[in-house]
Amino acid sequence: MQDVLSGVLVVELGTMVTAPLAGMMLSDMGARVIKVELPETGDPFRAHGGGRYSPPFVAYNRGKESVQLDLRSPEGLANLKRLLERADVVLENFRPGVMEKLGLDSAALRALNPRLIRASITGFGTDGPYKDRPAYDSVPLALSGLSSLLLDPAEPRMSGPTIADNITGMYAAQGILGALLRRTATGQGGHVEVNMLEAAISFMPDAFAQFTRAGVVSGPETRVRISQAYTLRAADGLLVTVHFSSVQKFWEGLLKAIERPDLAADERFATPTARTKHYPELREILLDVFAARPRAEWTRRLAAEGVPGAPVNRVDEVADDPQVRHLGTFARTVHPDMGEVIGIKSPIRLDGARRDDPPPPPVLNADADAIAAEFGFTA
Repeated sequence: MQDVLSGVLVVELGTMVTAPLAGMMLSDMGARVIKVELPETGDPFRAHGGGRYSPPFVAYNRGKESVQLDLRSPEGLANLKRLLERADVVLENFRPGVMEKLGLDSAALRALNPRLIRASITGFGTDGPYKDRPAYDSVPLALSGLSSLLLDPAEPRMSGPTIADNITGMYAAQGILGALLRRTATGQGGHVEVNMLEAAISFMPDAFAQFTRAGVVSGPETRVRISQAYTLRAADGLLVTVHFSSVQKFWEGLLKAIERPDLAADERFATPTARTKHYPELREILLDVFAARPRAEWTRRLAAEGVPGAPVNRVDEVADDPQVRHLGTFARTVHPDMGEVIGIKSPIRLDGARRDDPPPPPVLNADADAIAAEFGFTA
């Protein structure tokens, strides 16, 4: 996918996760991404954990150029406009109204560059009762209902990776691609808008379909009951996941793998509907069964019977998984100042190819001189 957006210039005004992820995805597809950063500190994500090249920053900013501009100053704003005059996309995740205060509302941007696509990411949209509220990942997760599918109501405790932020960045990249495609026909730019709340809601259409079509209010176990998904502890204390859905051959294969043919005659488990209803009872049986053998044996047995299942890898185990090694998922690059950087390649391939050597994230202001000369910046 590395050449799909060749020749496209993206000016990223983003910080933290949502806009930087969208910019990185566009870079993975060949776009040139110039990251405009704050004076002195740069993207605040740089300093998470100390320094100016933190793991969170590295995670979301490969393949970009960096320049610092003070948008509060006339000179910095003038230099940004020089970039935007030649850009194809400007990507920002400011709060509503900030671009307008800078004099860069949609009308001004059209006058500056009619082909420019503005992509705006907000927490809750640009109007409505929540528009001025700050939004971080867990807030739209809660409002959208997504948290209710992840938390144990008896002992609510936040856990897991960034979800709403990442989803929103992905939707923003999708919107930008659509706007670029439309521009090939019309010659005109446009304004792509994505907010975190709606992105999180859109991420779980099945839960809302269950409610509107069947009156089912989903909870943490609703989907796993229907899907017949289980995570079980093996004899060595390691975890294995099994997911046999409603497919009869997977149920039959599971019974062979665990050597429990008697369960086929148990009325509680005779049909997918019955197994959904009696999920807790079946889970207790499987917990006892899986506790008798180590995880490696269970993964071999499940694979031999064609049952969907896998070891629950820790983050430090993933890169050594045989399939991950085969796919070449992780990219190793070397930054001249920051040393080896290990990143994740784009999962998207086109005609079997993708970018195998994405450039590492930039150090702060690394490309200032070259960009200033190319775009004719003032002092």
